[in-house]
Amino acid sequence: MGASQATERKRTLKYLRGVATATMANGKYAARKLKKDRQQRRWSDSDYARRKEGPGEDPFEGAPQARGIVLEKIGREAKQPNSAIRKCVRVQLIKNGKAVTAFLPGDGAISFIDEHDEVTIAGIGGAQGRSKGDLPGVNYKVEKVNGVSLIELVRGNAEKPVR
Repeated sequence: MGASQATERKRTLKYLRGVATATMANGKYAARKLKKDRQQRRWSDSDYARRKEGPGEDPFEGAPQARGIVLEKIGREAKQPNSAIRKCVRVQLIKNGKAVTAFLPGDGAISFIDEHDEVTIAGIGGAQGRSKGDLPGVNYKVEKVNGVSLIELVRGNAEKPVR
């Protein structure tokens, strides 16, 4: 074995040793470092980062439905090319005090809701929790009023309880 072959072999071993130590910690007491590295590299995943600190916080805090108190009745204009005034309500959530806008489904549903009523709201069904159809910025719909289904009230199958 010549001198050039010996130095070449040393360079190769150094290179291999450098790669092995640079990739990942391994050994008897490496668990803490492995865990820390995994937590830090998670933020490179765009889906994870968007879920954890996305542009809009979820007012429901992960729940499928939420209860709230009606603050006011409002009419929202539909997006082009439609020209309607969609009936909505401003609702303050009981669990965290955040105010959201919720749509009232059904013909004449706004007549069954008064200010200070307790309503149950849920997502309106748009893609990835966003708004649906021609209502910009309205991500929720009213499902119950004072514990009675809004659809049953609109159909005439139930009466709104007096509080």
